[in-house]
Amino acid sequence: MKKVLSTLVLLLSLTTLAACGTEPATTVQPTATTAVMTEPTATTAAMVEATATTAVTTAGTPTTGAMSGGTLADIKARGRLIAGVKYDVRIFGYLNPETNKVEGFDVDLAKAVAERIFGDPEKVDFVEAISANRIPYLDQGKADVIFSTMTANEDRAKQIEFSDTYYVAGQSLLVPINSTIASIKDLDGKTVGTVKGSTSEKNIAAKAPTAKIELFDAYAAAVQAMDAGRVEAVTTDDIILYGFQRNSPDKFKVVGGQFTQEPYAAGIKKGNTELLAEVNGALRDLKQSGKWAEIFKKWIGSDPTAVPPQEWRDVYLQPTATP
Repeated sequence: MKKVLSTLVLLLSLTTLAACGTEPATTVQPTATTAVMTEPTATTAAMVEATATTAVTTAGTPTTGAMSGGTLADIKARGRLIAGVKYDVRIFGYLNPETNKVEGFDVDLAKAVAERIFGDPEKVDFVEAISANRIPYLDQGKADVIFSTMTANEDRAKQIEFSDTYYVAGQSLLVPINSTIASIKDLDGKTVGTVKGSTSEKNIAAKAPTAKIELFDAYAAAVQAMDAGRVEAVTTDDIILYGFQRNSPDKFKVVGGQFTQEPYAAGIKKGNTELLAEVNGALRDLKQSGKWAEIFKKWIGSDPTAVPPQEWRDVYLQPTATP
């Protein structure tokens, strides 16, 4: 009887394996003109989520999987800091296609936090944090800290913790080299590109109410649209725009001066005060030791005569420049 049962089990196992399929599933790649209209399956959603949380380590090796932001104790137990940075802003956060490493002002600040926590600036992984997902990434635990050209303001401070100010920018305009646009006064009826979820989106709507605003996921996409003639100007913080001008001086120019003040600060999940203290400690150490000035000169290229001394609310609440 046992022999019969063993035979039946073996046959059932072989049948099950055959039912699972020995031929590989065919993956259909949509063409550029194909639109997929079906609702995403659970598997598809999981793949999208994994892609959204792809990180690039300091060694330059892409890693995928669920990120896990947490308390300072969690970070120490994990052995690595997870920092959200931009991938398309050359001066502050840029994924260099030649090295597959992220680099920039914000990247170096995140490394300083890792050095303070672990004694090693390389113990940090980077995940792309565009303007629209910076706060959600903190809430969802996909990043421990955000260094992503993020303006600290009262509305955002209700949702997350902000570090000390580490840079003060101002909103401006990037236009084609032969454009007649010289300031926001010239934007009447013009199409202006900016990024979803940014303070720039709110500011330009308030300061140039007759302009047509087109929103993009990333600054690089907005600049590409301007290069293609879809928009007539791109607006965001001047230091970001200078990066695009520096990369293509024969195509673009920055005009209009600063018509806002944008104090940059690191973002941390609400209530995570222990990590906030470490981030602030790292920033203060950089300023006091002179390393902040070295990082500034490395990426911005001018002598930093004005290290932001005040807390971000003092900057934010000052009257901004009028157009």
